[in-house]
Amino acid sequence: MKVLIDENLAPALARSLNALFAGKHEIIHIRERFGSGVTDVQWISELSSEGRWIVISGDRRITRNKAEYNAFRSSQLVGFFLSKGVYKSPIVKQMERILVLWQTIETQSSIVQGGAMFELPMTTTKLKQM
Repeated sequence: MKVLIDENLAPALARSLNALFAGKHEIIHIRERFGSGVTDVQWISELSSEGRWIVISGDRRITRNKAEYNAFRSSQLVGFFLSKGVYKSPIVKQMERILVLWQTIETQSSIVQGGAMFELPMTTTKLKQM
C-alpha cells in the first residue's frame, strides 16, 4: 500500500509507520511529498492521478467542505479519518489506534472503490463509513 499521512498529523507518525512496515508499504507525510501549503484539492488530485493511495488524516474538514469532499469522492484515494477522540489524543495513542486497526485498514482498502471514507474509532475495531 501507498499511504499518505496528512498535514494535521505528526511527521514522526509517518516515519515510524514507514520504518515499521519497510519493504511492505510506502508511508510518507504530506510535507515530505508536497512541502507545506499545498491545498487539499491539489494533493487529492495529484495522488489520485497516480492510482490508489490510502490517506490517514485528522482533517475532518475534507468530509464537510464541498470542493474537498467532491474531489475526494471522485478520486482513487481511500480515506481513514481519525475520530475526534483519537485526533485529540497524544501521538502515542494515535499510533496505538492506527496499529490496532492496521489490518482492518489494509483489508478495507483492498475491497472498496476509490473515494471511500471511513472513521477510525477511539475504542472499537469497527470502522464507520462516512
